[in-house]
Amino acid sequence: MDSQRSMLQTGLQTGMLPARRFLVLFLPTWPTDYLKRRDGKLTTPLALYERIKGGLRLAAIDAEAGRAGLSVGQNLADARAMVPGLTVLELDRPLLEAAFADFADWHSNASPLVAVMHDVAGFGDLVLDITGVAHLFGGERAMLAMLLTRLRELGYAVSGAIAPTIGAAWAVSHFARSQVVEPPDLDRVLDALPAAALRLDAAQIAGLTQMGLKAIGQLRSRERKPLQARFGVSLLLRLDQAFGHIEERMTPRLPPAERYAERRFADPIGLMDDVLMTAHDLAIQLAIRLETEGLGGQAFHLFLYRVDHQVMTLSVNSARLSRDPEHITKLFTHRSERLEGAYDAGFGIDMIRLAVSSVGALDAAQLGAFTQRDATEDLDQLHDRMSSRLGPMVVLRTQFQASHIPERAARLVPAIAHVPGDDQPRPDLVRPLRLLPAPETILINAEVPDGLPASMIWRRISYRLIKASGPERLGAEWWRSGQRLQLVPQEVPKKGEQKPYIPNLARFTPDAVSRDYYVVEDADGHRFWIYRQGLDPTQSEIGWYLHGIFS
Repeated sequence: MDSQRSMLQTGLQTGMLPARRFLVLFLPTWPTDYLKRRDGKLTTPLALYERIKGGLRLAAIDAEAGRAGLSVGQNLADARAMVPGLTVLELDRPLLEAAFADFADWHSNASPLVAVMHDVAGFGDLVLDITGVAHLFGGERAMLAMLLTRLRELGYAVSGAIAPTIGAAWAVSHFARSQVVEPPDLDRVLDALPAAALRLDAAQIAGLTQMGLKAIGQLRSRERKPLQARFGVSLLLRLDQAFGHIEERMTPRLPPAERYAERRFADPIGLMDDVLMTAHDLAIQLAIRLETEGLGGQAFHLFLYRVDHQVMTLSVNSARLSRDPEHITKLFTHRSERLEGAYDAGFGIDMIRLAVSSVGALDAAQLGAFTQRDATEDLDQLHDRMSSRLGPMVVLRTQFQASHIPERAARLVPAIAHVPGDDQPRPDLVRPLRLLPAPETILINAEVPDGLPASMIWRRISYRLIKASGPERLGAEWWRSGQRLQLVPQEVPKKGEQKPYIPNLARFTPDAVSRDYYVVEDADGHRFWIYRQGLDPTQSEIGWYLHGIFS
């Protein structure tokens, strides 16, 4: 990524953008190869079928089935008649697409920008943006050979190509031998390929064949308007994308990380202690880079690349911008404790990458004997470590909202989701620390209808009130018209347990009328927060409710 950034800066200064280079890997029999690696008991020839238009047809075949004369789209009964010893399984498309997505993520150890090409199928084609990356592998040809070799050693049939455009790399990988196409040779190589190399649908290919247009070079010599009228604009789009006249963008599977540190191992490692020691070393490297740029990060991601084309990802978050290597390492240490038996190094880990996202400006701080340190930083780091060990939804804090209705004035959010200044309530408001899940109906005796409460009955217990202050009137929030609050559901008692007391809750509509809140105290010193709903005693919705209890 450093090379990509420097090339881009040079291109902007000289007025020229760097030439893009793409690598496409074509795995024609990936579904069957994957299943045979997953289950070593499967015999060949192997074919996968699915129901298409009411019939059972072959959706994928292995190399041996192809040599026996079978083809994708063939009727299952005909295939079994042609090859009596054929092993057939039903195609599980969601499983294969998810597995191929993980397979694509594993290739991010070669390039951080990897995408699955869904033009033809949900699995089988990978594209890597290798601009500024190939020199790490000794050049483009060495990089292509390395990727093809390691996949073939894993038992996958694969071909690949490198070209200036995604369309050209796809065409060469499918319809020519594996090779590297340089920009001056792009036109010559593509013109010799069949028209199907443009990723056209079956109807377009059949129409071109009827017209005698079998090669891409023949299409370029024809008038564009008749071709568009006959085959649609998609034909011209694919043609222009292949030759680089129109840019074709890829959607990376993993978000590109501009700042990361990585380490490759000559011999794979497997112990979590070794992984955490490596993460600490990478955190130091990453911290030096962030300090040089005057940045800090809040989200850190640890990618563990296994030798069996699997990727494990550990992500942690910080409440505030940080680049402290010790703190980052502790977050991953606590996060690993929650893995329990989920951690599986397989046959070993041959590469570890530590990336940072959600970066922002973080000035350097000088520490010394007379430096006054921000005490809240230690509290935030404690929240980070607890959230990493227990989970972000376990460690919560109160966040105040812009509402004067008590139920809406605060909510619980993860402690690490801290925004400075969002936890400052109004100091002039008298509020209890404990609110009931929902206001409960009470009976009140008052000297006069609008006077202070003298006694109350709550949950069949009578309280004599000796002190009271108020009222504090809260009006309805008219902008929330049509919205209603939901009561907290009661827990169902387990078998053999005593049923809890369920109060008789009246229908509670906080937006209907205003409320008059009182702070009252009984003879034993208990303080309650009660309110009267409604202003006119003659109205039917008038009522008293207990909303909170003071400590």
